[in-house]
Amino acid sequence: MVRTEGWRRLPAALLPILAVALAYYAGGLIGLYQRVVVNGAEVTPLWLPTGVAVAALLWLGPRVWPGIALGTYLTIERITDFDPPGLIIVAGNVLAPVCAYLMLRRADFRVELDRLRDALALVFLGGLLPMLISATIGTWTLVLTGDLPMAQFWPVWTAWWAGDAMGVLVLTPLLLVLRRVTVARLPQGAYRAVEATALALCTVGATLVATRSTLSLLFLVFPLIIWAAVRFQLAGSAPVTLLVSVLTISAATDHTGPFTDHTLLEIMINLQALNGAAALTGLLLAALVTEQNNVRLKIEQVCEDLAELVANLAPGKRDRWTGPDG
Repeated sequence: MVRTEGWRRLPAALLPILAVALAYYAGGLIGLYQRVVVNGAEVTPLWLPTGVAVAALLWLGPRVWPGIALGTYLTIERITDFDPPGLIIVAGNVLAPVCAYLMLRRADFRVELDRLRDALALVFLGGLLPMLISATIGTWTLVLTGDLPMAQFWPVWTAWWAGDAMGVLVLTPLLLVLRRVTVARLPQGAYRAVEATALALCTVGATLVATRSTLSLLFLVFPLIIWAAVRFQLAGSAPVTLLVSVLTISAATDHTGPFTDHTLLEIMINLQALNGAAALTGLLLAALVTEQNNVRLKIEQVCEDLAELVANLAPGKRDRWTGPDG
């Protein structure tokens, strides 16, 4: 009877793991379309699977780590034949998001991202620090297997770390906010719908101009990110940041606009500087505005409760409240 019950629970336990593996692999396929070769090693400026992995762990807990491992294996198989040293890279790609999850839990992180401290925790404890693990393990594996010269360690390590970290900073907030979005929470009213549409169109237009023009106009994306964060908080800043990042990476890999006539290292530095600044601006400003809005709502609620209390203590009502001994 116990064994039968265990078999019945097996599909329910495997389904989240397979879903995470599929999402990880899908993110890897998208990332590989915009991969670049740095000193013989293939890296991506925005590695979306790390964002998928951290979000999945925050939603479902550490029990889905086999899905991350399976997704990493499938992604490596998509690039090249899997060999035993690939297991080390798989271990690094699992260990980094798991450490991010554990540190975020220790920091009392809330997936609502409605406090500035949550945004800062996601930036440092979810992205920048733990992704040092996957970049270090992966790059050293390439060096020790002879696939990468030791002299090229730091350029590849930097690109690997930046891509993994950007995946968390750009994609994880979007996935966290999408889980909470329902039809009832979409922008209500004709004005808000028009504003959201205008924001999306302006973001596409301004980013294309900024990234395809030979002039240095990359700063044009920041007013749009600020607009999205102030007016729509994380629900607006997260998709806008992702859109800006994807369009910028496309221009960088095509060597067009401000990325023309630059070396690959210079392109990667400019690209990651823009992606990092955009992600930080959107994430931190959205969290700050949300936190202030929540404080304002609490103050308004306290004021309403106080006004109701004062009204109930008015002379007329007070006389009616006096009991028979009154």
